[in-house]
Amino acid sequence: MTAIRVAGLGKSYQVSHAGQRRGYRTLRETLVETAQAPLRRLRGRRSAAQTTEEFWALKDVSFDVAPGEVVGIIGNNGAGKSTLLKILSRITKPTTGRVVLNGRVGSLLEVGTGFHPELTGRENIYLNGSILGMSQKEIDRRFDEIVAFAEVERFLDTPVKRYSSGMYVRLAFAVAAHLEPEILIVDEVLAVGDAGFQKKCIQRMGEVAHGGRTVILVSHDLPMVGKLSNRLIWIKDGQVHQTGRPAEVIDAYQSHAVQVVQQEAVVDLSSHPNRSRRYTPLLKQLRLFGADGRPASAFPVGGRVDLEIDLRRPSGVAETYASVDICDLGGSPVGQLSTETHPLLGTTGGLDCTYCCRFEPILLMPGEYTLNVRLGDMEDYRDVVMSAARFTVLPADHFGSGRLPERKFGPVVLCGEWTVN
Repeated sequence: MTAIRVAGLGKSYQVSHAGQRRGYRTLRETLVETAQAPLRRLRGRRSAAQTTEEFWALKDVSFDVAPGEVVGIIGNNGAGKSTLLKILSRITKPTTGRVVLNGRVGSLLEVGTGFHPELTGRENIYLNGSILGMSQKEIDRRFDEIVAFAEVERFLDTPVKRYSSGMYVRLAFAVAAHLEPEILIVDEVLAVGDAGFQKKCIQRMGEVAHGGRTVILVSHDLPMVGKLSNRLIWIKDGQVHQTGRPAEVIDAYQSHAVQVVQQEAVVDLSSHPNRSRRYTPLLKQLRLFGADGRPASAFPVGGRVDLEIDLRRPSGVAETYASVDICDLGGSPVGQLSTETHPLLGTTGGLDCTYCCRFEPILLMPGEYTLNVRLGDMEDYRDVVMSAARFTVLPADHFGSGRLPERKFGPVVLCGEWTVN
């Protein structure tokens, strides 16, 4: 017997494209086209300026999940992972194929999925339990544990629309992880919240994973998903590219990611989508170079990376500093490189300049990391681009022993001189 059976699954969407017409339209043209649209629909005609294309987010996806198995799903953004989970959660209907689910399904695809904003935290706990098909006695039995995990005791009878994002996250995860569905589907929620809450979530997911329940888990945190899962499925371009033991699939995925990421060694910061609207675009470009002086975004343990940041210093500010935060894929900081500790750089003449930094040796565990780029003065940040770029640290025999420390002891490789007396 299988807990989940996916056979020939496919999902297509109709994507509309505007025509090749260039330039701005007048208000009159817009009003005329809007007025004519219903008539065109009645006649079965489309606007000449618009075409549609069939896009397959998933195509011919098949796999089985055994009861009690924990399966991790990895892949690049846009690969089709979230579409797959929405079909498994019965939020979206497939275009082709079928899904068979044997057991109650609990889903946490987005923060607060299934919550009613007008209801209190207490009411939403019971609402979600009822949706899962649980009796009031079953919910009562886990209620105190859910509330304690979420740390929202004081606001339990407050409508969740008044919750902060952190409270919303905690309660949503607590409900999904404690109401004991036979099948639990989780999409990237472990990447939200503060570091302490993330640690608690991962610990709870470990308990769920080893408690006999079937779990489908999507995450970009490869070490975490590899540790929790019995098996990994790599989704690429809407299809199952590889499935197997976590270590094997992660190695193959990272090797592929290195080839793709190499093209991102030069990043345009001036129009980067991860800049908050409250900042003025002063950061212009980020460049990464390897030890050979060539653009690169993959570097070995113990190797070297040279960073260059083109920026425009704000007028009327005598001293500015630039910094680069290194974070893991979950957003937790690993370390920072900053000109703030080198005050002489703050007096660079001219409004346009380039800050350069040599980071050597790279004593980080193999894996993927993101870079946040900041520009500020002594009072506040002037420009910030979060997750501006991604780079990969490759395995290398830095100590000449043929071994590296295990990732479970942290992301940093520590160097020490050992002697025996």
